[in-house]
Amino acid sequence: MGDKIYPIGIQNFEKIRNEGYYYVDKTALIYRLVKTGSYYFLSRPRRFGKSLLISTLEAYFLGKKELFEGLAMAQLEKNWIRRPVLHLDLNIGKYDAPDSLDKILEEALSKWEITYGTGVGETTLALRFKGIVERASQQSGQRVAILVDEYDKPLLQAIGNKELQSAYRNTLKPFYGVLKTMDGYIQFAMLTGVTKFGKVSVFSDLNNLIDISMDARYVALCGITGKEIQDNFEEDLHELAEAQKMTYEEAKAELKACYDGYHFVEDSEGIYNPFSLLNTFFKMKFGSYWFETGTPTYLVELLRRYHYDLERMANEETNSDVLNSIYGDEQPIPVIFQSGYLTIKGYDKRFDLYRLGFPNKEVEEGFIKFLMPFYTRFNKIEVPFEIQQFTREIEMGQPDAFFRRLRSFFADTPYEVATDLERHYQNVLFIVFKLVGFYTETEYRTAEGRVDLVVKTSDYIYVMEFKLNGTAEEALQQINDKRYALPFEADRRKVFKIGVNFSAKTRNIEKWLFRKMFYRRHPLQGGPIGRGTSVPVLRQHKSGLFLPERVCGNLIPSQPFEADCSRCC
Repeated sequence: MGDKIYPIGIQNFEKIRNEGYYYVDKTALIYRLVKTGSYYFLSRPRRFGKSLLISTLEAYFLGKKELFEGLAMAQLEKNWIRRPVLHLDLNIGKYDAPDSLDKILEEALSKWEITYGTGVGETTLALRFKGIVERASQQSGQRVAILVDEYDKPLLQAIGNKELQSAYRNTLKPFYGVLKTMDGYIQFAMLTGVTKFGKVSVFSDLNNLIDISMDARYVALCGITGKEIQDNFEEDLHELAEAQKMTYEEAKAELKACYDGYHFVEDSEGIYNPFSLLNTFFKMKFGSYWFETGTPTYLVELLRRYHYDLERMANEETNSDVLNSIYGDEQPIPVIFQSGYLTIKGYDKRFDLYRLGFPNKEVEEGFIKFLMPFYTRFNKIEVPFEIQQFTREIEMGQPDAFFRRLRSFFADTPYEVATDLERHYQNVLFIVFKLVGFYTETEYRTAEGRVDLVVKTSDYIYVMEFKLNGTAEEALQQINDKRYALPFEADRRKVFKIGVNFSAKTRNIEKWLFRKMFYRRHPLQGGPIGRGTSVPVLRQHKSGLFLPERVCGNLIPSQPFEADCSRCC
């Protein structure tokens, strides 16, 4: 770490530069931004440096040349001009009432009016803002810079409340409309936020805004690239490796797996989450730092409201129109993508289709853990213990204990999900086995209402089939009929075939059956099974009897195998 002071939670550029906090130089990109356009919008997840970007732009437009000494901007900019800056930060408010937004805007306007005065007839928020822009430009002799941080905070907090969101939109639309009508008085404007409310929203009239959210030229404007880590944090990475008793390459790979992987445009370099990265170097250990700052519950509410299939999240496909907009609040994927919980994993240029997935380990594990209390009766304090027990039972070859525990997850299934029980069961199973999969190996897929699941540990393989309003016997039979376990016949591990049935009547697991397969050399001498013959053996749940399916390719009737198999099992 040396003498670095990490700017964790510091969003003010002047404070960072004056008080010796470490700064990764983004000013060359900022210079390009201000010299090649006038009106911009940038969407990035929370804690990604948007506020710092706005603060840096503010320092630049205020002509604070001394703050940029030693940075790229000092060499690039030759004409430092001090301009009026109108900086509006909507991140500071709690928007839970119709007048919440009005109060925040009123406070900002009143502060600016102290400096630039008021005008006759300026009775609305938008008219007052228009008058301030005009007077600020006239009084200074320079065009104004307008910087809006977290422009969408009121709209995001109102998701799920259509009346409140409509009220906020009606307020913001004419307010932001000043950016278009007062073009002659404005030098530069930038809006940042997590999401882009498109179409029937505040952006419908702001066609002069250039959206750089998916612009390859500015992909590194917020966040940290791999090259920037190499150039700025090489020493820190060596210290991290030493602290974690890893090699340098192991620490580098783990850092990448945990915090890299954000792709805001197709075929671009990966971006590291800066907040998690700086926290890791500060504490010299890996952690879920981004998630500890809080995940908005409205995301989960969207998923539940529209009965979204959670398994799709890891391989969602959509087009650019969807990624760039939120159509009302009816589609969860755009807001989840823009919030940073999904990112671009691939792109089909022919059909303009983006394949989405979790960006990294921190996001994937954190988000799945966050989901569990919303889909089960367990709270966030109980979740880690339950997952530990699940994993332990799987690793010890105790499917009975595992399914008893799983049944408790479905207890008290709310009646409101009764219309889509199958999707509810699939989502709970996805969450449970996804979390177990962080400590084991899982292969989970759904198709046409069927859930096929394979879980692998060092000693066991579980092949599972789930039914809704069928029978456990049917599920087990399907595994046999379709030979789901066939790929594992040559595996040294013990194989469980498990059939499970869910009941819509009880809204829970009704019954499970399992059989345990062994592939060992049979110890008996003589008889139809000679010494050293490979024999697959099935053990029926709780029966104590061994049911061989075949010997040397010949089918054997389903009857108890009376020989002493204890030595081979």
